Amino acid sequence: MSTDKSLADEQMQAKGRPLQKMFNRVPARYDFLNRLLTFRLDEQWRKKAVKAIVDERPARVMDLGTGTGDMAVRIARKSPHTQVVGYDFSGSMLEVARRKARRYGVGNIEFVEGDAASMPFEDGSFDVVGISFAFRNITFKNPYTGQYLQETLRSLKPGGRFVIVESSQPRSRLVRYFFHLYLHHIVSGIGGPISRSRGAYHYLAYSARHFYTREALTLLLEKHGFCDVRHRPLLFGAAAVTIATRPASEPASA
Repeated sequence: MSTDKSLADEQMQAKGRPLQKMFNRVPARYDFLNRLLTFRLDEQWRKKAVKAIVDERPARVMDLGTGTGDMAVRIARKSPHTQVVGYDFSGSMLEVARRKARRYGVGNIEFVEGDAASMPFEDGSFDVVGISFAFRNITFKNPYTGQYLQETLRSLKPGGRFVIVESSQPRSRLVRYFFHLYLHHIVSGIGGPISRSRGAYHYLAYSARHFYTREALTLLLEKHGFCDVRHRPLLFGAAAVTIATRPASEPASA
């Protein structure tokens, strides 16, 4: 019975994280495709997230799902006094991130490999947790969403902030229509052949088309203990920086 359960758990995890194989392989064109498919807007969006992260001069920050370390390195360069931890399940992606950090000469950063559902950090370890374009992977039709969000909440200090930069759903029907066309024909149609990971880029496009509205995202975060959820739309709502807070004090027990 335990063997069957383990197999079922592995299958569920693979279904919940269909990009894991791509991340472990680290396609040589991974960063290039990010720039190409967003017309380099992903860099501007990360900058906005980094500004939100460092504005209050945090002592310790985690970049969750850091991948190749784009946002972690930006945080470390922007705020040299901040200790930055880049956390990801893919060791090969983290090797790229470490090379990137060495190239930019940042010493206030470390990269840690592990599962976001069970992180090796004490309660309240971070002033801020940031995540850039990996939030969909831990929440979209993912059976472990609750564990990921509860672990993120646990790792934050009371009053700490969770800063998310991610695709969103434009409120304008016209903008949403053209955004979904772009996802289907450009992200899926071009990203797949170039990356040689058709399934991964099909998933990226599909998950972005069906991702949460701002209202649904607020409800999800509040359900798992966050409060004071705020959204800053980007590019007519095609993306957003979302900031949520761990309550400064736990609610009194009944």
